[in-house]
Amino acid sequence: MDILNKVRNYREEENQLKWEGTFEEFLAIVKERPEVAQTAHARVYSMIKNAGLTEQDNKKQYTFFENEIFGLEESLERLVEEYFHPAARRLDVRKRILLLMGPVSGGKSTIVTLLKRGFEQYSRTDEGAVYAIKGCPMHEDPLHLIPQHLREDFFAEYGIRIEGSLSPLNSMRLEKEYGGRVEDVIVERIFFSEDKRVGIGTFTPSDPKSQDIADLTGSIDFSTIAEYGSESDPRAYRFDGELNKANRGMMEFQEMLKLDEKFLWHLLSLTQEGNFKAGRFALISADELIVAHTNETEYRSFIANKKNEALHSRIIVMPIPYNLKVSQEERIYEKMIRESDMTHVHIAPHALRAAAFFSVLTRLEIPKKSGIDLVKKMRLYDGENVEGFNDIDVEELKKESQNEGMNGIDPRYVINRISSAIIRKEVPSINALDVLRSLKEGLDQHASISDEDKEKYMNYIAIARKEYDEIAKKEVQKAFVYSYEESAITLMNNYLDNVEAFCNKNKMRDPLTGEEMNPDEKLMRSIEEQIGISENAKKAFREEILIRLSAYARKGKRFEYNSHERLREAIQKKLFADLKDVVKITTSAKTPDEAHLKKVNEVVARLIDEHGYNSTSANELLKYVGSLLNR
Repeated sequence: MDILNKVRNYREEENQLKWEGTFEEFLAIVKERPEVAQTAHARVYSMIKNAGLTEQDNKKQYTFFENEIFGLEESLERLVEEYFHPAARRLDVRKRILLLMGPVSGGKSTIVTLLKRGFEQYSRTDEGAVYAIKGCPMHEDPLHLIPQHLREDFFAEYGIRIEGSLSPLNSMRLEKEYGGRVEDVIVERIFFSEDKRVGIGTFTPSDPKSQDIADLTGSIDFSTIAEYGSESDPRAYRFDGELNKANRGMMEFQEMLKLDEKFLWHLLSLTQEGNFKAGRFALISADELIVAHTNETEYRSFIANKKNEALHSRIIVMPIPYNLKVSQEERIYEKMIRESDMTHVHIAPHALRAAAFFSVLTRLEIPKKSGIDLVKKMRLYDGENVEGFNDIDVEELKKESQNEGMNGIDPRYVINRISSAIIRKEVPSINALDVLRSLKEGLDQHASISDEDKEKYMNYIAIARKEYDEIAKKEVQKAFVYSYEESAITLMNNYLDNVEAFCNKNKMRDPLTGEEMNPDEKLMRSIEEQIGISENAKKAFREEILIRLSAYARKGKRFEYNSHERLREAIQKKLFADLKDVVKITTSAKTPDEAHLKKVNEVVARLIDEHGYNSTSANELLKYVGSLLNR
């Protein structure tokens, strides 16, 4: 019964949101809250902005998209700042069709769906409240009731510009039902709903020979012509086309460029003048965000056709490429799995990351810059530190590959192959090798991949496997370290003591004998070499560490194990290197003695408790890493 109580509560909340009153009473609301009179473009911008905004790595991240769209921060920032923001300010951008252009499964439909769901929820808030003339099938803006000759006076009093003319139907109703008394016209609060066709319209192309323009603009109701006497009587017309119903909100055109020309021409006046032609009436005003989506091939074909030139200038194209960040690609797969029936299956740590390595590699363009390969580029894009490169290099890489992310493997293919791996293995656990193996086998079944691309993709799977091999070895080696953090901190403090003495040209004192001695060069180099610090670069690196140490001391902060990313990495690698032989012996022993068996059980327990493995995947990992170390 709990769910029924929630249904009742929701119904009560909906009833409390409802409002109905005269136009005079509505103007009092407008006076107090001018935002209720905002345009569709202003409403969508307010919706996104009010959801929140954060900044990370000098990139804006809109909370509105953050749990659904991953790795497209730059594209979304451009969408909001170059389209929605100026459109909300009534700049000419609002007179353009927004066309999202990108590869399949890249997020275009998800963005549109988010906007639609967002509109529905936002219209239920005070900030996003929408009011319309009651009984109007197009939920017309009540401010259209203000006569044209009084609109300048209205702007002077309310600070709100009114655009659009009263529709033929409401003009007739004003005279016949209200005797021309504008102040008595009944206004109601409406709530956007795609299901109920209120403020949200969707149009999908079908067979051009059978699809009727009435699907867009409505049609004559022949059953009422005898009653009203004329086809030009607005009461004899069904204002139920998608453009009618999308008024005040947004209109989605799926695969817009596949539409027949006669449908596209209606968008010319709608975008430029804010009106469209329907039946035997004057132009009908409509305020709606028009958003469409297509792929790059269809768009190129569209602009190549000279007959479409009139529409070219009325379209703003926003490229929506594939995500190019490994960490964000993982989040895409995690989201897809959460939404599936595969949640009961244990997916070993890094299995999705291995798949993400492969996917991102297929989408990257080979860098022209010397000294950088595809793997380094992938790491830089994901925010990792790569020796010898910085943020400026990342920007240069992006500039030289403007079309990057418009090709490659799509996320749905990866999820399909993960599903295949689960079905084949018939156990509630899969690991990175299962996923990579399934991806490889699936390439043979992928009809749209050329032989050239297939060979290239096979190579990327091999690279992804090498990347995973390194992760797997580190994971096991870390699990073998008893009291890992304590060991790391001890080693770090020892290194820092030696670095401080080296930079200050001081002697160190032996803690046991008390005698003076030189800084331990062998120890320092054994750590620095782990991250490629050369003999010539060691002094600069040590001075950098000392400066960081001093800065922390001045601020009264403690220099922790994680305070310097590269030093932390060097300490880790040093510990791992020292343990390599121990790991090799323990994992590869066919008949382990009691001590080895105890160690293996401890490691398995640690992998389960601290690293997210289950018993099956932990043992598989140990066996695999043992084979790697014995090669």
